[in-house]
Amino acid sequence: MKITIKQIQQFLGVAELGSFSRASKRLGTAQPALSQAIRDLEAELSVRLFDRTTRRVELTDAGREFQNSASKVIEELEHAVEGVHMLAERRRGRLRIAAPPLLASVVLPQAIAEFQKSYPGISVQLADVGTEQIVESVRSGQADCGLGTFSPAEDGIERVALVRDSLMLFCDQRSPFCDAALVKWADLAEQPLITLTRDSGIRLLVEVGFEMAQMPFKPAFEVTQVTTAIALVEAGLGIAVLPTYALAAARFREVSGKPLAEPTISREVSLIHATGRSVSPAVSAFAAVVRRYAQQLTPRETA
Repeated sequence: MKITIKQIQQFLGVAELGSFSRASKRLGTAQPALSQAIRDLEAELSVRLFDRTTRRVELTDAGREFQNSASKVIEELEHAVEGVHMLAERRRGRLRIAAPPLLASVVLPQAIAEFQKSYPGISVQLADVGTEQIVESVRSGQADCGLGTFSPAEDGIERVALVRDSLMLFCDQRSPFCDAALVKWADLAEQPLITLTRDSGIRLLVEVGFEMAQMPFKPAFEVTQVTTAIALVEAGLGIAVLPTYALAAARFREVSGKPLAEPTISREVSLIHATGRSVSPAVSAFAAVVRRYAQQLTPRETA
């Protein structure tokens, strides 16, 4: 089919005004060109759309039928174009975010609140899940973006670095490390260690730290959630090595965070999206907001 949108608009103009001359003026088209466009349209449809008299142009039965359908087509097209413009201008849309529970609680609430204030027409959905679920949700399209730390070996995702976060020692107020300004990994020897389970990227980094310090890695407790580890530390059951942003979860507990050195181990907190998919305007706008909150969190908490 070789019918163009312009031809349909020209047909509707003539049908509404009942005159080629008036329609040509409204459409800004020369009358001979408009007449030819209608003739081409009629030839493509193999029907006559107008009965032309010396005084007026009138629709045929086929013309009236085509007018009803063509009007709906143009109306739907205009709605579609308007919808795309609203998405591009971030006036409408949906943003689905996947993030680990701790980051979801200490970074995202303020970021989402600011984002929705700036873009009230965009609805936001948040899933607080594990790292593997975050990656899979982003790859499958169930989430538009994900927040967290991800292995370089993960494929199918693109990363936008937000902030670099270092591992810290967390201890209770009775710990021999409580008054220390800095703790070395070697100092952790023989201390009861509270760690996250093996499916956590944090756990893998802690194992690297012990290996580089040439110490055996023997956890006293292995838990799934950072908040549980901090609670065990507060109870005096051991020490924990956790990301700097975990200080936010320890804010109202009798737990201290100390910088760890020799080695200093850090990792990037990133926003991810699926490889090969266009980044929506909503994700681009949210990335700028969440980066600012992620960068503010670490310096303020470690000061």
